[in-house]
Amino acid sequence: MNADHPWALLGIAVVVAGFALRLNPLLVIAASALATGLGAGMSVVELISLFGKAFNENRYVSVVYLVVAAIGLLEREGLQERARMLVARMAYATTGRLLLVYFLLRQGAASVGLTALGGHAQMVRPLIAPMAEAASEAKLGPLPDPVRFYIRAHAAAADNIALFFGEDIFIAIASILLIKGFLEQNGVMVEPLELSLLAIPTAIAAALVHGFRLTRLDKAIARKVAESGQT
Repeated sequence: MNADHPWALLGIAVVVAGFALRLNPLLVIAASALATGLGAGMSVVELISLFGKAFNENRYVSVVYLVVAAIGLLEREGLQERARMLVARMAYATTGRLLLVYFLLRQGAASVGLTALGGHAQMVRPLIAPMAEAASEAKLGPLPDPVRFYIRAHAAAADNIALFFGEDIFIAIASILLIKGFLEQNGVMVEPLELSLLAIPTAIAAALVHGFRLTRLDKAIARKVAESGQT
């Protein structure tokens, strides 16, 4: 930070205060950027120009809003209900088995660079979580809300863990390039292929550990349903 503009540090205070007050994160970040720029001696016109330049250079990010609208339309037309009906017809489907299959598919796809094939917004919320709930409902009956939230949390965790440990196997993923750049800055020369190969044992370990947890998930759900019926 330039010592000539100590007021630029106001942006940090704005972030801390905004999050402490639980204000809208987007507004907090925008206010922090404005405070930092003004504190650094920039004019309002310069700040607005920088905002416009950043938005124009990263406008592809707005494409996600089209995906959200499409998913919302599909849900309104009964996507979740269809997913529940499909799982209800599968006699051998359980919540643990379903999430284990999704976990392995998600990790396998991420390991070859197909990280966009899953995700919370486009897969977990509209499809995976409702299917996981339906699998338990078919065997245990109506589920209390705490159990539903428990299943949804596991559905989200399956997606997160599979992506996190699977994507580093792909040689051209951003995380591999970031690690390579950081190591080179500190005098450690390493090739992306070496980093990718080192990520394979970690991904296998994650699959074994989380896969074991998912094999025990159905018993945990049944126990929680039984406990909720006793209270």
